[in-house]
Order: sequence, then structure tokens, then C-alpha cells
Amino acid sequence: MALITDISLWALIKHLKLWLNNLRRAGDERKRQSVRALRAVIIAARGTKAYLRKLTATAKQDYAQEAKLAQTWTELGFVLKDLGLGALAKRCDISGRYWADPQQFERAFLDKADVGLARMEQLARQLVAEIENK
Repeated sequence: MALITDISLWALIKHLKLWLNNLRRAGDERKRQSVRALRAVIIAARGTKAYLRKLTATAKQDYAQEAKLAQTWTELGFVLKDLGLGALAKRCDISGRYWADPQQFERAFLDKADVGLARMEQLARQLVAEIENK
């Protein structure tokens, strides 16, 4: 069995220190990614509210805008799931599926799924606050 020399011990300590710093940075990067994704939820909720306001005022459905909303909410669902934010990810996925085809869900299901825009924005804001206070 070889003895650890002063040089190899120093190299080991140096490597360990570098590894710990990288690990901490990875944690910080994950926090930044989470905050970016959660802010994107807030932006999507507000964009969706604006579309609904326009739809109410004009009674003209914009299929291109609805396709964009479907894509945005679906992508957010994937990103949030990858970041481990499953509850909000599921709500985003349901919203994406809804905008792809609003007729596919019963009102009772949507109410139970708690996918209201105000609720989703509130959840995103709460999670951002939790992350930023850690």
C-alpha cells in the first residue's frame, strides 16, 4: 500500500476544494434556472390574461395565439419538471394541453386541477420568494 505523500495529499485537498466549489456553483446555477423558469410562468400567465381580455372584448378567437400559448405552457411544464418543481409543472402541462384544444377538458376537471392563472402566478411568486430567501 502506497503512503500518501505531502504532495499527493495537497493535490487531493486542492481537488476536493475545487469539487466543493463546483458543487456549490451548480446549486446556485440550479437556483437561477428555477427562478428564470418561475418568472417565465408569471410572464406566461400575464400574456394569457391579456389574450383572454382581448378574446372577451372582440369575441374573435386567434388560433395562432392559442397555439403559441399551448407551446409556451407545455415547454414551461417540461422545464419545471426537469427542475423538480412537479406540482407547478403539472399545472403548466394541463394549461398547454388546454390551449392546444380547449374542448378536451370539462370545467370541473380544470377547477380541480387548480390551473387558474392567478393561482399559477401566486405559486410561481411563492416559489421565487422561497428560492431567493435560501
